[in-house]
Amino acid sequence: MNSQPTVAGRTFAEIARTIDHSLLRPELTEREVIASCELAQRYQVASVCVKPCDVPLAARILAGSDAAVGTVISFPHGSSASATKVFEAQQAMAQGAVELDMVLNIGWLRSGLDDRVREDIQAVVEAAAGKALVKVILENAYLTDEEKVRACRIVEAANADFIKTSSGFAPSGATIPDLKLMRQAVSPRVQVKAAGGIRTLDALLAALDAGATRVGATATQQILEEFKARQANMPYSVAPGESTGY
Repeated sequence: MNSQPTVAGRTFAEIARTIDHSLLRPELTEREVIASCELAQRYQVASVCVKPCDVPLAARILAGSDAAVGTVISFPHGSSASATKVFEAQQAMAQGAVELDMVLNIGWLRSGLDDRVREDIQAVVEAAAGKALVKVILENAYLTDEEKVRACRIVEAANADFIKTSSGFAPSGATIPDLKLMRQAVSPRVQVKAAGGIRTLDALLAALDAGATRVGATATQQILEEFKARQANMPYSVAPGESTGY
């Protein structure tokens, strides 16, 4: 049996499958998107998260891959009309996306319009039912702790699959206190995604320890190569004839 060592109790494959490789910077060229999708395929990460315009390209490159195609809805401010968010979701799914990271309406949440926020999320969840995961970005940089907790509970009431810390385009991103707060605010059915500022293996491991199951990252290659480097310095044994490949 292959007994490759773990790092912080996790294998390379387990760490790779927590990463959503983020390709959302507005200046990315098509060539850069292609190269990054190929990188995601090579490292067998959970998904790539691309701009809506890049969904067909990513779906073509990742066809047959274990890396899912994801995209963003009403990004990065969440202020589109609900019907627009539904249309974005439907078009993205038609073009090959199976994961949708939508931004909730931040202004409505801060105004105490919880029913409107829930209905807005629920419209996308219903459009995605059975066809795509829905991750809801809270954009914690703009929220108090009380608003974060309310947002988490609204997301769960709307039957979304994930709560997510940040878009990566606000003044701050994921923090350990926020991840712990979010994990405590929802039932185990709802998963937590950390995004924004996670650029090292240690930061990723800390996010997982705080309750995240997915991590949005642009530094995917550096993080996973760092894992390999640490793994290489740990003792392990391989039975004769067994592969040491990842």
